[in-house]
Formats: sequence, C-alpha cells, structure tokens
Amino acid sequence: MTTNKPRSLLRYQMVWRWHFYAGLLIAPILLLLAITGGLYLFKGNIEASMYSEYRDVTPDASGITLAPSELIGSALLTYEEVETIRSYSPSEEPTKSVELGATFVDGSTGTIFMNPYSGEGLGVLLDQDRVMERLIELHSELMLGTFGDRVVELAASWTIILLASGLYLWWPRRPKPKLHGVWLPRFRKGKKVLVRDLHAVPAAWLSLGIAFFVLTGMLWTGFWGNGVQHLATSTGHGYPPSIWIGDAPGSLTEDVAESSWAAQKLPVPLSMDAQGYEQISIDDVVTTGLHRELHPSYTVYFPTSASGSFTLSAFPEQAKDEATMYIDQYTGAVLADYRYDDYGTLGKWMATGITIHKGLEFGLLNQLLGLLICLGLICIIVSGFILWLRRKPNSHIGAPKALSVRKSRVLIVLLAGFALLFPLVALSLIVVFLLDWLVVRKNKRFKAFFRA
Repeated sequence: MTTNKPRSLLRYQMVWRWHFYAGLLIAPILLLLAITGGLYLFKGNIEASMYSEYRDVTPDASGITLAPSELIGSALLTYEEVETIRSYSPSEEPTKSVELGATFVDGSTGTIFMNPYSGEGLGVLLDQDRVMERLIELHSELMLGTFGDRVVELAASWTIILLASGLYLWWPRRPKPKLHGVWLPRFRKGKKVLVRDLHAVPAAWLSLGIAFFVLTGMLWTGFWGNGVQHLATSTGHGYPPSIWIGDAPGSLTEDVAESSWAAQKLPVPLSMDAQGYEQISIDDVVTTGLHRELHPSYTVYFPTSASGSFTLSAFPEQAKDEATMYIDQYTGAVLADYRYDDYGTLGKWMATGITIHKGLEFGLLNQLLGLLICLGLICIIVSGFILWLRRKPNSHIGAPKALSVRKSRVLIVLLAGFALLFPLVALSLIVVFLLDWLVVRKNKRFKAFFRA
C-alpha cells in the first residue's frame, strides 16, 4: 500500500534537492570568496603596515613641498629603468609620500614613491609584487582572467538562489516556533542537531547581509556587472549629458584610469587639435584639481595619445567624495567634471554599495560588520559540508529524490525567473538539464547515485 506525500513535503524535498546540489557545487568557490573578501576588507591597514617605508615621510619644518614636475624629474633621474610616468598621486596627508605610476623598460608596471619635501626616491613597488593586488585578483577572477570572472559571477548568482531556497527550508512551520533551533542554535541536543543549527541559524541572521555583499560584488563582474552599467546609462541613471562641454568622443574611463563604478563607462573627451600647442604642465593640472576641491586621494592619469586628455579620478573611502574630471592637455580647459551629485539614483546606490562592500564607507564599523558576514559565511559552508558528510549514505550522494517535471512546475517557474535576472544561471541550467537528460538518466549507476 502506498500513500501520496503531502504537497508541502514534496515541495520541501524539491527545494532541498536544488539547495543541496547548488551548495555542493559552489561551496569551494564561495569559501574562497569569503576568506579573500574578509582579508581584503583590511587592505588599507595591511598595506599601511607592509609598505610603511615607502609611504611614511617626516614633514619638512617649512612645510614646503616640491612641484609635481620636479618630483617626476627627480624620479626619472633616480630610476633609470623607468620608461614612462603614467600617473601622479599627490600626498593625501603631510606625512605621506607622493606616488608615481610608472611603466618600466622591461614592460612591468609599478609605483615609485617620492618624498614630497626632499625629492628623494623612497623605493619602487611593482604591481606584480603587491600582495593585496594578487588577493583581489584571486577574489574577483580566481587568477584565471575572463574565465575566472565568469566562474565567480556564476557562483555569486547561484548564491542568491541558495539564500532564497535556504530561507524557505529554514522558515518555521509551527504556529508558535521555538526560539532555539530557529533563532538560536541548540547546544544540548547532540552534535547532529548542533551542526544543523550552525548551518541554518547563522544563515537566517546573515542572509540579507550576504545577499548585499554578493550583489554589490557582482557589479564588478564582466557580464552581469557590465549589463547593469549599460542599463543604468541607457535609462538615464548613469552619467548625465550635462557634464560635457561639447561632444564626448573617445575611449572609456575604465580604459585609462582606475575610477568609481559610476564613471567606468564614461567616454573620455578628446583634447583640441594639437597643432601648434604643447602639453600643459602637470603642475597646472594639479593646481586645477586643487581649485576644483577634489578629494586629496585623487590621481592624475596622463593622456595616452595626442588627442587624449588628463583624467583626474578620486575614488576615496566615502562615495559622496568620488569625482572624475577631464582636462584638455593643451589648453588646460576642464572638459568634464563628474561628481557624486551628478550620479543618477541607481548610480548613487551602487557607488555607496561598493564602498560598503570594500569596507570603506563607515570605517572600522564597516570592516567589522563585513568581517562578521565573511566569518558567518565560512561557518555556514563548513557546517553544511559536515552536515552532508554525516547524513550521506554509502549508496547515493545524499540528495532527496528527484520529482517529475509535472510536480516540479512551480520550482521550474521560479528558476526561470532567476535565470532572467542572472543570465549565467540560465546557461548553467541548460547545461544541468542536458547532462541530466543525456548522461545521468541514461546510466543506471549515475541515476541511482544522483537519485534522478
């Protein structure tokens, strides 16, 4: 005699199956993102300690600093291996050095640190030797370039589905749910129950924070992030045409400078016809930046062509201080001045979200909250893995049995909705269904092991 399972139980098992497989597949990547992200929150603190001999200077008694052109000239004399100077970053504070972005004759790139008072070279730090640069490369693209970027985006997209399905599984079904087991772990119910609670309870508490960090992190991805940027621009929520003086042809800001998210797709304006003119001095460019009251963290990027312009980019700790400015390299005219107040509503939200994501917007509190979310995510992943090992039978992978398409229609519709929001989810679902149809269901062992 067989009895039909209640719909609620079938639905629960169906969601659990997808939650299980999604978690099993992306857990290693998610664990890596949580660890590297937690470390990167303290980038400023770590680099301040590691590179203090390059960055810290003793102010001169007179307080007089050398002109930018003098510092660049001194750097070229001191470091003969320099091919070109690409950027100039003034001192943010009287006790900090000036940083010059440079390309060297062997093709490498790096930063030259100069004492702004004496003109002494404090040292060279190659980009390839920066620990935090390698860390962010691992965090954002697994050190695998475009392919790694897509893998990270796919894992992040499925994390949103994991959170949604996990909340469904956690949601109390009793009229009066107990405090322990829902909002607090049960420490006296045995190891199995405790491991389950250490997986579900922190996830419930941290779900909104995790979703926030995942979505703001995805703004940097090459597929979904670029799509959001194009959407913001095409709907008028990106850069406004009113910031331009004349037309705005040229390359994009992300091609010539490190800038805020909202300014990355901003076309770089061209300087006027170069015939009969010489490039203005870096001293004049820096003076313009001071007069325009840019945040002291700004960097000047030199033109990369005869028709290019100077790009001044301020990407400080708080989004409200962000700025991107372009100066004609021959006349010194300001071609565009793009500030936080010029962002559309979406641009402001995204800019603030990114600075929070990086642990900058609210200082130490921001870093600690971000670290709490990263540590919580690590706890969720590790406890989930232990939970699977404890429950897994020898005969199959441990997932609930697959249901027929007819009984899975609601879930299929929901997955289709996620696929519309996250295109790489759509692509992965196609791959999963093809593998299930062409491989798993054609092999008895596979079918039994994966409970298809």
